[in-house]
Amino acid sequence: MNKLLLLGLAILSSTFSLTAQEKEESDNPVEDEFTTIIENSNDYQGYKVVDYSDLMKLKQNTANFISNLNNEIVAQKNTIDQQQKEIVQLRKDLENTRDNLKEVTAEKDAITFLGMPFSKGSYMALMWGIVAILILLLLFFIYKYKKGHAQTSEAKNNLTETEKEFEAFKAKALVKEQRLGRLLQDERNKASDK
Repeated sequence: MNKLLLLGLAILSSTFSLTAQEKEESDNPVEDEFTTIIENSNDYQGYKVVDYSDLMKLKQNTANFISNLNNEIVAQKNTIDQQQKEIVQLRKDLENTRDNLKEVTAEKDAITFLGMPFSKGSYMALMWGIVAILILLLLFFIYKYKKGHAQTSEAKNNLTETEKEFEAFKAKALVKEQRLGRLLQDERNKASDK
């Protein structure tokens, strides 16, 4: 019974080890095949005896594996070349887009005034300069108007005073003329009485 149990455990452990070996296959099937051939080979006077058909199969599989690797390398190189071309094209497109953005930004920031392009800052400075000049001119004309209005008011007041003085002088002159006219008449009357 012990023998059966030991035999069962040996079979079970070898099954698990074979399953584990199958699951542990590496990415290199050639190395796995070398390992399998070496493990399946017989020993003869310190040498390993390998089955010729297994060796030829290994040679064919190695050639196929190398061919597949070469094909994969070529495919990867083609992909890299294609991606490099796309990168160069995308860089050119990015540069063109940046140039266009600069042009659009410059056009957006530029304002045409009297047929000349100005940046927004220059245009604002020009407009505020014109506004400042107009305000100065307005203040100058207000000053001149007030000064002229003051002179006109003074001239009107002087004219009114002069007219009043003239009226007073006229009245005095009329009174004086009337008095002189009476005196003259009185003298004429005295002279005719004599």
